[in-house]
Amino acid sequence: MKKRLLEKIKREIKKQYPNYSNDKIDEIMYGVEGIYLTITKSIIIFSCALILGIFKELLYLLIAFNFIRLFAFGMHANKSFICLILSSMIFLTGAFLCKYITINKEVLYILYLIILVIMFKYAPSDTVKRPLIKKKKRIMYKFLSIIVTLTYFIITLFIHNSLIINCMVIGLIIECILIIPVTYKAFKMPYKNYVNYGLST
Repeated sequence: MKKRLLEKIKREIKKQYPNYSNDKIDEIMYGVEGIYLTITKSIIIFSCALILGIFKELLYLLIAFNFIRLFAFGMHANKSFICLILSSMIFLTGAFLCKYITINKEVLYILYLIILVIMFKYAPSDTVKRPLIKKKKRIMYKFLSIIVTLTYFIITLFIHNSLIINCMVIGLIIECILIIPVTYKAFKMPYKNYVNYGLST
């Protein structure tokens, strides 16, 4: 089903835009495939969350996670079914934690300090398919990752909603796990892919 749908979309793009090069079409299709996988994966995970009674927690967690993910990037699974399994395990477990745990202020501050150090040292982390070749972009994304982390921390100082606080910090923790070298190594994926291009500007 996936293959047939993507092939149909590809044919339509070629028909509508005959002047597009193969590289341009491949770039568009990479984005289309990403959207398809995101939608199908989300339907499955949210269905499980609805059954388990953690739909709201999962929604808040994914919002917090995806916002920092925009700038810090991080590891992606090589195959869609592995991505689905890992995503389900990580985010459903995270949503349960968001719903039921209570983090006291002292522990919360220590967690944010650790997260900030990791963001400063490792964000952004690229992938083979999306290497961050330009040094200026890497610096910009690192800066934005730190800003988002600090913004989350400031929000926790002024609100008393434990669910939102939990979702923000757990979302950050998940992202930290996905940008550190040991995670890439565990899944046998290359780290700092931009180095292979011999470019830094």
